[in-house]
Amino acid sequence: MTEGGEHRGMREQLGWYALGHGTPEERAAVRAHLDGCAACRAELAGLTPLTARLAGVDPDRLDEQPAPPAGLGDAVLARIAAEAPLRRRRGTSRRALAAAAVVGIAAAGFGAGWLARPVPDPLPLEPVAVQVAVTDIEARADVVPHTWGVEVRLVGEGFTAGEVYRVVVTDEDGTPVPAGQFLGVGPAELRCNLNSSVLREDATGFRVVDAEGTVVASSQL
Repeated sequence: MTEGGEHRGMREQLGWYALGHGTPEERAAVRAHLDGCAACRAELAGLTPLTARLAGVDPDRLDEQPAPPAGLGDAVLARIAAEAPLRRRRGTSRRALAAAAVVGIAAAGFGAGWLARPVPDPLPLEPVAVQVAVTDIEARADVVPHTWGVEVRLVGEGFTAGEVYRVVVTDEDGTPVPAGQFLGVGPAELRCNLNSSVLREDATGFRVVDAEGTVVASSQL
């Protein structure tokens, strides 16, 4: 594979890398490429905020269907009927009026459906203490229990700009389970939503590891 082809191949892998997927060997290959490619590091930095948004999606609510309030259709028809004489005086044809009624009901039903979408309950945030091993780093975190695992909401400053950090959650046996990764942004505030398949009741802590494998921050849950 040419150098250009290899670069394109690595760029195509940044998506699944940002989501924490891939075998250890595949992820190691991408990290090695990132160490020497500023363009791919910048592209990964742009993808990282999207992974946080995806992580905030609750799979348990994906099947909910919005529905318009009861009686909305009758109310729309009554309003249109009340305005019909005025429309006729303005020369509006019955066909145009019927078309407007159909469009009005469809638009109202669509809009009301979204307005009537149930508001999700606030997530139960559990503040946890974070110990940092690097002087320049400051960090705090909350954990959120989900039916599919535990989420770590990390806020920090001082993570080296452009450096890839990995996060693992440890289970009862002390086994580290991947929870995603992020790019440091230097002195700016960093906010990450990191997810692991370890259930909250089985999670004993989490660690933030830099590119050299050094633990720079950790927490006991």
